[in-house]
Amino acid sequence: DIVKRLHAPAQRMRVLVDDLLLLTRLESSPNPQDGEVSEILVATLLESLANDARQLSDSRHQINVRADARLTTRGVEAELHSAFGNLIGNAIRYSPNGGTVTITWQRAPEGARFEVTDEGIGISAEHIHRITERFYRVDLAGSRMSGGTGLGLAIVKHVLKRHHATLGIESRPGQGSRFYCVFPESSALDSQA
Repeated sequence: DIVKRLHAPAQRMRVLVDDLLLLTRLESSPNPQDGEVSEILVATLLESLANDARQLSDSRHQINVRADARLTTRGVEAELHSAFGNLIGNAIRYSPNGGTVTITWQRAPEGARFEVTDEGIGISAEHIHRITERFYRVDLAGSRMSGGTGLGLAIVKHVLKRHHATLGIESRPGQGSRFYCVFPESSALDSQA
């Protein structure tokens, strides 16, 4: 049936358009205003994202969350959900079956640090400085990556820029990757809960 055959390409196109619209909004918008910003319970956000990751993984990976429940940050929750979700999703997609993905949220000397570590196929050094560019794709043999728009890491970069945070990447082929986001001291808060 032709309608069924057209569903998947139409869905991919919708995701691409949604990502392009989000990226354009992030690039052209001023930093979040006070009315858009709230205190975010990052540990709760990460549990939700870990549940999504478990569905994406379909029990093929071990997913561990180590989050300081008292450490919060100020920001736009939907944007951080998108950024963290992109990083966690990539860790699942680029990791072989049986691998472990570790998601961490903790206080750091600079403020607060979100980190995703995987045991995946890794990235060569010559690609690391370019992977946050729009549509830049690394041909990674052995990855289960399919679909993707090539915009996920560009979205992450711009979300972090709007939150005065930085993205760090450590990776070696065959040894996995570590993507980490460092939030300044001014946005890292200890909740009273």
